[in-house]
Amino acid sequence: MKNSNTHNQRIAKMTFASVYPLYLEKIEKKGRTKEELHQVIEWLTDFDNKKLQELIKENVTFELFFQHASLNPNAHLITGVICGSRVEEIEEPLTQQVRYLDKLVDELAKGRKMEKILRGS
Repeated sequence: MKNSNTHNQRIAKMTFASVYPLYLEKIEKKGRTKEELHQVIEWLTDFDNKKLQELIKENVTFELFFQHASLNPNAHLITGVICGSRVEEIEEPLTQQVRYLDKLVDELAKGRKMEKILRGS
């Protein structure tokens, strides 16, 4: 799946701190907890709560956020459609990583079981 370079650059420059409250609002509306959100983020990125709070406070871009992340080796198992694109077909690595996170948050909000979200980990 090809995204425009402009689209990819926009995602790269977006700050994690600006999106995090939206993730939190989305999952809490559906009865999920902040702790579950953090568990999903930690599974994907290996950021513990302390590191996550530092990155939010530093207002890092998604580009820096994922540069510092240790992506879970099972992240490639995240498949499906998010924002109109199949995540497994996104060619730009950073855009794909952001969409992985979006997909995990979406699955959490939809009530999927944590062991399914975390891809057997």
